[in-house]
Amino acid sequence: MISIQGVSVDFGSVKAVDDVSLEIPRNEVRGLLGPNGAGKTTLVKVIATLLQPTGGTAYVGGHSIHDDPNAVRSMIGLAGQYAAVDDLLTGRENLQIVGSLYQLPKAEANRRADEALERLSLTDAADRLVRTYSGGMRRRLDLGASLVGRPQVLILDEPTTGLDPRTRLELWSFLRDLVSEGATILLTTQYLEEADELADQITVIDSGRVIADGTADELKAHVGGDLVTASPKRRTDLDAVKDLLSSVGNGTVRVDEQQLKVSVPVDSRVDALVKAATLLDEANIELSDLGVQRPSLDDVFLAITGKVGTSEEPEPDKKKRKARR
Repeated sequence: MISIQGVSVDFGSVKAVDDVSLEIPRNEVRGLLGPNGAGKTTLVKVIATLLQPTGGTAYVGGHSIHDDPNAVRSMIGLAGQYAAVDDLLTGRENLQIVGSLYQLPKAEANRRADEALERLSLTDAADRLVRTYSGGMRRRLDLGASLVGRPQVLILDEPTTGLDPRTRLELWSFLRDLVSEGATILLTTQYLEEADELADQITVIDSGRVIADGTADELKAHVGGDLVTASPKRRTDLDAVKDLLSSVGNGTVRVDEQQLKVSVPVDSRVDALVKAATLLDEANIELSDLGVQRPSLDDVFLAITGKVGTSEEPEPDKKKRKARR
C-alpha cells in the first residue's frame, strides 16, 4: 500500500532523511519510531505530499507522490502532531468543511461528519465551539477530520501526545476498529508502549536512516533474554551499579542516565536477581528499585540507538506548521 524507495531529504547541510526504503502492505499498522531528530515527521510529510524529497520517491496505492500527488491525497488521511482545528467553529462545522474540501455533496458531507463525531464520542459536543473543547476532544476531532474522506491509508503523527490515559486507550480501540475494517495505518509515536500495543511491524530510524525493522518481539530479541534492572537512589552510584551488574549478566550492561536505571540481560531470573541483590547490599548501595523484567521497547531503543526517547525532531526553520491534507 505504501512503497518508499530511496527517499532522502536535505535541508542545506542537514540530512533529515537518508536513503530510506520501506514497503508497507495493505491492512497493516506500521510503527515508525526513532530518537529525537530521527527524521520521522519529515518522512511522513514526504509520503503525504507536503514536502518534496531531495532524492527517491514514494507510492501510495500505486500512485506516485511526484507524478500523481492528487491521487495520493485522495487515498490518505493525515493527523499531524498538532490538532489543526478551527476554534471559532463548532466541531460539526469543522468536519463539514473538510467534507466540502473533498467536494462531497452537502448531504454526504453532513452524514460523514455525523458519523465521525459518533465514532469518536463527540456527538454531545458537536455543536459547541471548539475553543471550549479539552485537549483530548480537540485531538479526537482532528482525527475525525482525517476520516471524513474515508481514506484507505491513515497517517498519524504522534496521535495521542498529551492525551490522558483513558482517552489514549479509547483511541487505541478506535484504531484497531479501523484496521479491522481494512485501513492501513502509518503511526509515529513518542510512546513506545503504543507501538508495542498497536503495530504489526515496527521500523526504527535514527539520523535519517533505517537501523532496525521487525515485530516488537523481534526487536526485543536485540536486547537478549530477561533483564535484571537496578535503580540507585543516588546518581553518583550509577557507575558502581554498572560494575556490579556486569558480573551478574551475560550481555552488555546498559545505563539509562535519565531514569537512573541500570539493566543487564541474564540467563536465570531468580539466581541473577539474588546475586545482584547480594552484591548491591554488600556495597551499601541504596536502591529505589530492583527487579527482573522482559525487555521493553525502551530497552530496544537504548540497545540499538544508545539513546532514550522518541519525541520528534524540530522543524529545520523551527516553526511549528499545522499544514495537512
